[in-house]
Amino acid sequence: MGAPPYPSHFRGDPEGPASVVEDFLERAVERGRETKGHHNRNYVVPLTEGMARLLGRKAGTSVTVRIRRRDALPVVIRTWQDETEILRAVAGALSHAPECLMKGAHFAIHSFVEGVPLSSVCGNGKPVDGLLVEALAGLLAQMTRVRRGALPALPPGWPRDDGDSQSFLRTLVHLADRQVRRPNWGVFGGLFAALGVRDDALDELAGRIPAMARRPYSLLHADLHRDNVIMSYAGDPPLICVDWELATYGDPLHDLATHLVRMRYPAHQWAEVVDAWAEAMQEVRPAAVDGLARDLRHYLAFERAQSVFPDVMRAARSLESSLTHTTLDEATARVRRALEAAAAPLRLGSVPGEDEVRRALLRWLAPRMNEDVTGPAWTAKVIEWRPDRRVPERPDFPPSAVLEALLAEGAAPAGRVFKGTAHLNTVVSVPGIDFPVVVRRELAGVCRRQRRFLSEHAVLRAIEESSAGVAAPRVLALGETYQGDTIALHTYVGPRDVDRPPGHPVHGLLPHEADGLVDQLCALTQVRYQVVDPTAGECAFHQWLRDQLISLVRDLPKESQQLARHLGLPGADRLRAILSRHEVSDREPALLHGDLSPRNLVRRDDRLALTLIDWEMAVVGDPLYDLVRHMHLTPTRPEIRARMFRRWEHRLPAEYTRDWRRDWPVYRRLEIVRSAYLDLDRLVTGASLSVPEARRAADTYPMTLAAAMALLGLPAPPRANPYLARVFA
Repeated sequence: MGAPPYPSHFRGDPEGPASVVEDFLERAVERGRETKGHHNRNYVVPLTEGMARLLGRKAGTSVTVRIRRRDALPVVIRTWQDETEILRAVAGALSHAPECLMKGAHFAIHSFVEGVPLSSVCGNGKPVDGLLVEALAGLLAQMTRVRRGALPALPPGWPRDDGDSQSFLRTLVHLADRQVRRPNWGVFGGLFAALGVRDDALDELAGRIPAMARRPYSLLHADLHRDNVIMSYAGDPPLICVDWELATYGDPLHDLATHLVRMRYPAHQWAEVVDAWAEAMQEVRPAAVDGLARDLRHYLAFERAQSVFPDVMRAARSLESSLTHTTLDEATARVRRALEAAAAPLRLGSVPGEDEVRRALLRWLAPRMNEDVTGPAWTAKVIEWRPDRRVPERPDFPPSAVLEALLAEGAAPAGRVFKGTAHLNTVVSVPGIDFPVVVRRELAGVCRRQRRFLSEHAVLRAIEESSAGVAAPRVLALGETYQGDTIALHTYVGPRDVDRPPGHPVHGLLPHEADGLVDQLCALTQVRYQVVDPTAGECAFHQWLRDQLISLVRDLPKESQQLARHLGLPGADRLRAILSRHEVSDREPALLHGDLSPRNLVRRDDRLALTLIDWEMAVVGDPLYDLVRHMHLTPTRPEIRARMFRRWEHRLPAEYTRDWRRDWPVYRRLEIVRSAYLDLDRLVTGASLSVPEARRAADTYPMTLAAAMALLGLPAPPRANPYLARVFA
C-alpha cells in the first residue's frame, strides 16, 4: 500500500492499541467504501472487534474514517484547524451531527451518519423540492443555537462580536488572500497572470467593501452543498449536516451566500431559497435578516471572487495526471466559468476566450509534464515552433534557445508575467544565454479598435541597424506555434534582477527622464523610415490621423455608438465636420513610437533614462505628434511639459519643428476626443479593463468626456436619464 497515510507514532506493540488502530486504518483504505471529499479521503467501514473495544461501540458499526489528503492544495479558508472541537461544540444544539470518536495527527474517525447524500438523488443544477428548501433553511437557522462560549477560540484579529458585517466580510477577503492565494502563488501565479487575475485583486476587493447593516454573529457551516447534506433514513431529523471543517463564526448572511452558490440551484429557484432562509431566521434570530436585500450581493460577490482561485488551480492540477482532449476541454470550461463569475467582483475586464484559456493551461502544464502523463507528445506540441524567415537567425540566439524559452514560459512566476491589452509578455531565463528574454505572445481574440500599420519586428530591426541613440529591445526571433499564436522573442530591458518588477513613470517623468525621452524622440529622426514604410510622406499626416479617428468612431459596436449619442458625442460624419476646421503645418516625417504611455517606458540607470518598449503602434509621421500624445497619456506637470518642448525644439532642425506652438493644441484636441470614444467603449465592452491604465482611464471618464465636449464646442452631456447621469457624474 506504500507509506501509511497516518502518523508513524501509532506503530508499536503488535498486540497493543496502536497496532489495532494501524490495522484498522489499513483495512479502511483497502476495503472501505470511499466517499467524496476535496480535503480528506473518506472511507466508510465497519468497526473490527479490536476497534470496537477501543471506541466503546458494537463491532460491525459503520464509521467514517477521514484521512487528510497529503496532495490536497491549500484552497479553502479555515477559521479553526481542528474539526473535532467544532463537532464537540455543535453536539448540544445539533444532536445528529457526526461525533468524533478518535483523532490522530492526519486522521479522524467519526460516527457514520446513516442516509444518502442529497447529491446522489438530486444533482447539481437540478431544482430542489420546496419542502427540502425549507428544511435546508431551517438547518442554517439552527446553527444560531450554538453558543459562542462552546466554540473554539477565534484567531487573533477576528472582528469583535458586535454585528459588524463589513469587518467580517473584509476579514474573509483577507483570509482568502492569506490562506488560499499566497501559498499557491509560487506555483500557479504565472497561470493566473496569463489569465488576467492580478496578485492584488483580493486586496482591492477588500478596499471596496461598503458599509453594511449590522447582524448578530453566529456559527456558520460555510460549506453547505449537496454532498454535505445527508437525507437520513429514519427521517428524524430529515437532513443532517456533515463535514464541518470549514465552519466559521460571523454574519449569517455569509452562510446563505455560500449555500446559494455551492448548492448550484437553478437561477429561478434563488428567490425561493432566500425567502425560505429569511422566514426561518425570523423565527430564531430576526436581526439576522436586517439588510438582506441590500447586503446579500456583497457576500455573493466574495464567494464568486474567491472561488476563482481553487477552481483554476484544481482544473490545472487535474491535467497533471491525465491530459487528453476531453480532460483539457473540461478544465478549460471550468476555468472559463470561474473567470466569468469572478470578472465583476475582481474587476478582471473581459474574460479570455476558450482558446486563450486552453493555451494558458497547456503552457503552464508543459514544463511540469512527465512520462506518467497520458500523451507525453503533447509537450512537443505546446512548444512547437515555426520560425518566420523575415527575422533571420541570430548567432547569439539559436533555434534551440527559442524552444528552451517557450518551455520556460509556462513555468515563469507571476512576477515575470505582464499582460497588456494585446500581448502576454513573459520574462524567462534560457540555459546558455547570458541575458534574460521576453516571450511576447500575441493574444488571440483581442478586440483592436486602433489599427496597426507597421510590423513591430521591422521597426525594431530598423532602430538596431541605424545605431541611433534609441533604447529599444532587440528582436531575437519571430514565429508561430502549432495553434497559430504569433510569438516574438525580444531582449528584456528591465532590471538586472529579473524577479524585481520593471519601473514605469506612472506618476509622470522626472526631469532627467523627460530629457532622456526627448533625446530619444529626436534620435528617431535618424532612423531610415523608408525601410519600414516606403509610402510614408505621400499624404498629410494630420489629415490621415483624423481619418483614422473618424473610421474608429464609425466602426464602434452598436452599443458603444448608442451610449455615445446619449452622452452627446457626435457621430462619425458630424465629428469629421467639426475636426476639419483645424489644420496643421507640414513637417518633415520621422519614425514615431505612437503609444508612449507610462507602461511602455521602462526606467533605466544611464543617460537615456528610459527604454521604449511595445512598438506595435509605430507609424511614420509628424514628430510633434509623438511628443503631444505622450503628454496626453502620461501625467505631465506644466514645468515638465515646458522643459520637454524647449529641449525638443532646441535639438531638432527647423523642418521638424516649424509652427509647433500653434499646432500642438490641435493634436492634443484630437487625442482627448479619441479617448472619449475609446474609454467609453472599454466601459461598455469591458475590454482591457484588467490593464491598470485602462482602469484608471475608465475611473476618470467623466473628466475626459467633459473635456472632449468642451474642445468640440458642444454642450454638456444631456441629463434625460438621471441614472445614466449619475454614472458619468
